[in-house]
Amino acid sequence: MTLTVNDAKTIIGMAARGDKLQDVAAWFGENPARIDEALKGEYGTNEAALNDTLPPKGAPGLKGRRLVAFVEKALAALEAGNVKAATEALQAGVKRWYLHE
Repeated sequence: MTLTVNDAKTIIGMAARGDKLQDVAAWFGENPARIDEALKGEYGTNEAALNDTLPPKGAPGLKGRRLVAFVEKALAALEAGNVKAATEALQAGVKRWYLHE
């Protein structure tokens, strides 16, 4: 997975918040060297993301992170009244969960 400028801001914010660097690395599915590069500004920023935009502390694992993205998409579809799109997002998330990656 390639880290973006926004990822780097989140990494910097998580480190500033006091997260364990191995948890930050696990959140992004990256090795600690990529996290160190982000902290050194090698992804185009030294700016930290705002605390209220940071993910929860701890290492959810890459699969958990991906699944949450599908759930968020489903919730947005439900809020828009689109049950079919919500169902499809959840089904896609479950399918992705069971892939051996």
